[in-house]
Amino acid sequence: MSYDNTAKYLAELYPAEFAKWLLPDKNTEVTVLKTELSIEPIRADYVTFLQTSSRILHIEFQTLPKSNPPIPLRVLDYYVRLKRQYNIPVTQVVIFLQQSSDPIAFTEEYTDEFTSHRYQVIRLWEQDSALFLDNPALLPLAPLTRTDSPAALLSQVAQNIARIPDKDERQNIAGCTEIFAGLRFEKDLIRQFLREDIMQESVIYQDILQKGEQREAFRFLNRLLSRRFGEIEPSIIERVRVLPVDQLEALGEAFLDFVSADELLNWLDQQPNNH
Repeated sequence: MSYDNTAKYLAELYPAEFAKWLLPDKNTEVTVLKTELSIEPIRADYVTFLQTSSRILHIEFQTLPKSNPPIPLRVLDYYVRLKRQYNIPVTQVVIFLQQSSDPIAFTEEYTDEFTSHRYQVIRLWEQDSALFLDNPALLPLAPLTRTDSPAALLSQVAQNIARIPDKDERQNIAGCTEIFAGLRFEKDLIRQFLREDIMQESVIYQDILQKGEQREAFRFLNRLLSRRFGEIEPSIIERVRVLPVDQLEALGEAFLDFVSADELLNWLDQQPNNH
């Protein structure tokens, strides 16, 4: 399944949640509009139409800014067809999934000699991750949102997925997340965080930290470190073992950005009373 089609799948699986995100002031019943537009068919494999009682929400997902016809013209085309067929207001949102500096990703209007048509553009890499982390329907898109530490964000996404109680939904969300994360992360890192057992252990680790159980926190963190770096020198492990809970929590976040055990050692050297 492609990135664009995966996004379309999510929007049609959770239409109410996407409508709340993109139409926050319109709290009405939402249905997926399954219909062919009038005149000749146009490519709609990454387009979702949601209908409320008084409005149509047209969502278009884009991985790449280049297309034929160009995105602004295609948005206008959709608008005219939808307006003619349903004669109600139409809100149009183009969501760019992958970071790009292409001007099309920053264009919110189609202009021609005598024609102008505006639409909304959302660039996921500029969006606050909090909104996506707190909503299972949007959670698969969270790895593409704004963050200073992409690896830490992916770890948080995995923890939130692991907390989804329904097994089928959890696996479904994890599968979609793995697809989108591929736009930003290496495959090995994705698999490391999104494996079912790793996600569950990460949740357990956070719960242990909240309870202040230093010994159990060390045991789980040590397991994660070993999976990340392989065998680690006993002297380094011993230094980790004696860390208080607050430093274990800090290490649990920091190690996501480490690429080698040497960086772990450097981090330990910077901690007070750990030399």
